[in-house]
Amino acid sequence: MFSSTIQVSVFVFVTALIGFLTYLSCRGQNRNAQNQNREYFLAGGGLAWYFVAGSITLTNLSTDQLVGMNGNQMALLALWELSAVVGLFVLAKVFLPVYYRFKCTTTTELLEQRYHDKHIRAVISALFFAGSALIFCPAVIYSGSLFMQSMFNVELPLMYIAVIFVIVGALYAIFGGLRAVAVSDTYSGVLLLSMAVLVVILALQAIDYNFDGIPQERLTLIGDDESPIPWHTLLTGMIFIQMFYWGTNQVITQRAMAAPSLKEAQKGVFAAAGIRLLIVPAIIVIPGIVSYKLFGDIGDSAYGKIVATVLPDWLSGVFAAAMAAAVLTTFNSNLNSATALYVCDIHESYINKTPNVPKLSGYVTVLLCVVSLALIPVYQQADSIINLVQKLYGLLSMPILSVFIVGLLFRNVHAFAAIGAVLFGVSIYALMSFEASPLYAPFGLHYIHLMFATLISCVAFALIVNRVVFNQKAEFSLELYRKEA
Repeated sequence: MFSSTIQVSVFVFVTALIGFLTYLSCRGQNRNAQNQNREYFLAGGGLAWYFVAGSITLTNLSTDQLVGMNGNQMALLALWELSAVVGLFVLAKVFLPVYYRFKCTTTTELLEQRYHDKHIRAVISALFFAGSALIFCPAVIYSGSLFMQSMFNVELPLMYIAVIFVIVGALYAIFGGLRAVAVSDTYSGVLLLSMAVLVVILALQAIDYNFDGIPQERLTLIGDDESPIPWHTLLTGMIFIQMFYWGTNQVITQRAMAAPSLKEAQKGVFAAAGIRLLIVPAIIVIPGIVSYKLFGDIGDSAYGKIVATVLPDWLSGVFAAAMAAAVLTTFNSNLNSATALYVCDIHESYINKTPNVPKLSGYVTVLLCVVSLALIPVYQQADSIINLVQKLYGLLSMPILSVFIVGLLFRNVHAFAAIGAVLFGVSIYALMSFEASPLYAPFGLHYIHLMFATLISCVAFALIVNRVVFNQKAEFSLELYRKEA
């Protein structure tokens, strides 16, 4: 009873401290700025590089990563993080120069300017919005609630914990905007990374740095055909998954677009890449591998159990606070970004050009919160939360990336040809990758290979339809980057 009191007391204190420091950093900022969109969704363009790096890092690194990847209990999952470094460099050198040139608030705004059509911007925004509402928001809330339940070993129903997370996260998103989200991300990130590295060290000490008895397939970085990441997928879809996630995904790029200059933004992205390369791979696989040796194959409960085992009570409270902050910041980052997409790309284009942005954002945020809670029972049925998230997001990622690739590399492509390619890509990926589909068995390819096949098919579909249906000949062009040079 006494140890539990210590855990909870430290947890409450550290959580409150992060909130107070965030308030101190954000108070006095002009929330009544003339450009409400830029202030609310891009922090007025005032994020320094270290806030960009911190927010990018913690927006991605949350319980769906720590719980989900460690839940596989194998080293192979580190490949997701190592390949992410490439995605971050593509963001810094390929996408950011274009976003800053066109002064984009959302990534999809670039599509409107390249295709000269607002409808393609709205369609892609709707898909991004659906991804946040149906995939990322419920996944991070579920995995965070599961971690807290495992770590504190409480009998409180998982849904009760999820409701608490949703309410607090919504308050950050509604009343703080991106500025509060990014600042809290950074403070939380320093704490989380420090504690996660400590968990790695203590976990290794718990087995005396001895990996004997752990099957070789759980220690290798070269996956066979039956593994979550077969080695040959690194040569096809993996790099494009990373390009999509880090380069076009509003949740990530929004932080980089909120810096005062392109150079400052790139500095933050490179710092995030350094963290991703040097720290993140170890913290998302080693605790899971150690837990396999100590507890056996326990799946997504592995991380919470190893943390509860190796950390003393007072540090458990600190770590729980760091993890709670990670859940909240990833959740409210998705809320803020999804809201930006709806307000800027859909509502202002089709309903009201001058809405009350904070008020409208509040309504959208509440809707997203309700949907997230409703979908938690679905995610409770997953064998692996991280694999389910990646597979589901494949429905959207490659079709969306194809639109950006065609838009950036070709001129004279009709917007409806690109929209048709997106619809085609979503359909073909669903038919090939889900077991209920009649095409699932004949193909039998790994879903990462299917993502690559989907991307190539979508690009080809857009160019063919553009020529055959709209009688327009696409012209390959690197004009955007020649001008930048």
